[in-house]
Amino acid sequence: MTQHVKKPDWLKIRLGGNDRFTQTKKIVESHCLHTICKSGRCPNMGECWERGTATFMIAGDICTRSCKFCNTLTGKPLPLNQDEPANLAQSIKLMKLRHAVVTSVDRDDLPDLGAQHWVDTIDAIRKENPTTTIEVLIPDFQGIDSLIDLVCAAKPDIIAHNMETVKSLTPKVRSAAKYDVSLHVLQRIEEQGCSSKSGIMLGLGETKDEILELMDDLLSVGCKRLTMGQYLQPTRKHLPVSEYVTPEAFTQLKAIALDKGFVHVESGPLVRSSYHADNSI
Repeated sequence: MTQHVKKPDWLKIRLGGNDRFTQTKKIVESHCLHTICKSGRCPNMGECWERGTATFMIAGDICTRSCKFCNTLTGKPLPLNQDEPANLAQSIKLMKLRHAVVTSVDRDDLPDLGAQHWVDTIDAIRKENPTTTIEVLIPDFQGIDSLIDLVCAAKPDIIAHNMETVKSLTPKVRSAAKYDVSLHVLQRIEEQGCSSKSGIMLGLGETKDEILELMDDLLSVGCKRLTMGQYLQPTRKHLPVSEYVTPEAFTQLKAIALDKGFVHVESGPLVRSSYHADNSI
């Protein structure tokens, strides 16, 4: 039986409640949009929605993969909503976002794994919001260069793809994604002249040496933007927390990453891949 690790005080989550939080919630719900803020039970939803920012999730809310850390629904997805790109672009305009972050479920059921829907979404956002910077957090597209290149050709300002965890834990944590494939995705993004970014969770049983090795692997493929946050178990069906990493340890890791050559690092217990994303441009 897995021993329960008590959650420390520094991981207390503050709920939102100001007028802008309410307005953001209203826009998201009225346009039938999905956000990773809610489906991923993000601890920063209150703070971000109060600032009028949200991380939108396209291609539906049902994923074809079943990663052991993720709270997104798994199963057979519905057909793509062809109105979604336009609806999302309009919502971003109503929110007056300076920086928009978009992610998606994995769509391994589609012939192009959802790549063209990504392009349509980026194009719609840019057409409706020409001054808004765009960050996308993409799946691995099974490491297929032509699909990665499609998204790169749409020229979002940042293309993120998360490693999620260290190499030794990848088979345990991620249902289909592979460590080396994710590194290839980031390398391909950089080779296409785009700016890449990645993120990892701590507290799954990784060692400090493994974290440093992952940093070096990212830098070796040209990825110089990194987020590090605490893994939080969404439900009892998901992987348990092995350790709650202290704020001081996160601060130390940030200093090491910057010293190694990363140009932007967000590191802290409540950090997620889209946290303060506008600062990485």
